[in-house]
Amino acid sequence: MSPMTTTNPQRLQGKHALLTGAAGGMGLAVAQAYLQQGARCTVADLAEHPAPPLQALLGQHPDALQYQRTDITQTDQVQALISAAARRFGPVSTLFNNAAIFDMAPLLESTEAMYDKLFAVNVKGAFFVMQKLLAHMLEHRVQGGAVINMASQAGRRGEALVAHYCASKAAIISYTQSAALAMAPHGIRVNAIAPGVIATPMWEQVDALFAKYENLPPGAKKRQVGAAVPLGRMGAPDDICGAAVFLASDEARYVTAQTLNVDGGNVMS
Repeated sequence: MSPMTTTNPQRLQGKHALLTGAAGGMGLAVAQAYLQQGARCTVADLAEHPAPPLQALLGQHPDALQYQRTDITQTDQVQALISAAARRFGPVSTLFNNAAIFDMAPLLESTEAMYDKLFAVNVKGAFFVMQKLLAHMLEHRVQGGAVINMASQAGRRGEALVAHYCASKAAIISYTQSAALAMAPHGIRVNAIAPGVIATPMWEQVDALFAKYENLPPGAKKRQVGAAVPLGRMGAPDDICGAAVFLASDEARYVTAQTLNVDGGNVMS
């Protein structure tokens, strides 16, 4: 349990949060934090059946948590997700827009297929989840609506081996700003979080790819990036929860169009 969830409970009482990419890692950690803060949660991911950690959470919160298999690249499935969420828990007031994938290759070896796959999930999918959820909020006249898009420190800069992923996360930062301006007259806030290096299951894939392209032994890149963080370590999924709860809560009622770095000091802005 994250320390912040024990000191000031129920900061999200009465809110209904929809979370994508919530089968594990940061999405699952934030779902736990939202539940502990009093929210009802609809969580979505690609798997037909939830993995054991999420299944256990569903068992602990049968009246406040539901799972819906969703491929966010399919807009009809996104609409079905929002409809299923509203049927169970009423209008959605909070979006944690987290689903994303990673891949990398040298710039001159990067393929059209890699580009299409990354942008289909990280940009197109994320945008239309946000767009359809914002339309839902307006339709239901949701008060205090909040969207939290998941960007990345990779969206703040280019990297020679990670061009498409960096560009996809830069797009999230830009879409966050545009959506925030569009929704400001309606009282709906749109912000983003830019995590640094977070020790999620995805990092096993990231480490393996760096090992391949930088001729490193397995695990070396993960150790290197952790040691390079000013705070001296990789982040844990729980390290995202404080920012995610704050941005979803009424405490952030005057915060919009911002991308909050949660990265141990890697990026200074």
